[in-house]
Amino acid sequence: MAQLITGLEPDVVRENLAAVRSEVGEGVQVLAATKYVALEEMGVLAEAGVTLCGENRAQDLVAKQAAAPELTWDFIGQLQSRKVKQILPLVRYVHSVGSESALEQLDRHGTPETQVLVQVNIAREEGKAGVDPGDLPAFLERGAGGPYAVVGLMTMPPLAREPEDSRRWFAALRELAERHGLRELSMGTTQDYAVAAQEGATIVRVGSRLYNRG
Repeated sequence: MAQLITGLEPDVVRENLAAVRSEVGEGVQVLAATKYVALEEMGVLAEAGVTLCGENRAQDLVAKQAAAPELTWDFIGQLQSRKVKQILPLVRYVHSVGSESALEQLDRHGTPETQVLVQVNIAREEGKAGVDPGDLPAFLERGAGGPYAVVGLMTMPPLAREPEDSRRWFAALRELAERHGLRELSMGTTQDYAVAAQEGATIVRVGSRLYNRG
């Protein structure tokens, strides 16, 4: 397990955040991924000007949202159906809806205020979470019957040596979103967020780029 990040400096995070925002441009939300950030550092993120955070684990989301309720929170990790009820009241968006079991739980616990993004396995990688691009129309049709709103798509492209290697996958996700009239595109992480923004991301999920000095 990776070591938790501690000892964050507000000035460093603030400077890094400003740099990322300048790279992605206006209209792209910078989400601070907090999976490896220690609970006691949440106040530092708020002090540094972070406004949007994303957490991968339900139990950590509960603790961190309680520690920093002034921040807007999204859930960006693998969505376990048994955790849906716990997560929904705490978040703006769930980025990782990609299974029938998750839809069933959203049917049970979602409300008209619940907003979700469908996770798409855009490169059709074997064993990877997310909906196959070819199955997306049927999945969206199934989701349209629930008491929640599907507002966008999310993807994690294949691991790549260079950011440019992810461009075609980001472009493919954008085309899918446009085809289905979905406004939000959650794509791009520390290694390739600039390319993701160029290809239409509305949310980039950035971790270590925000926290490391230099």
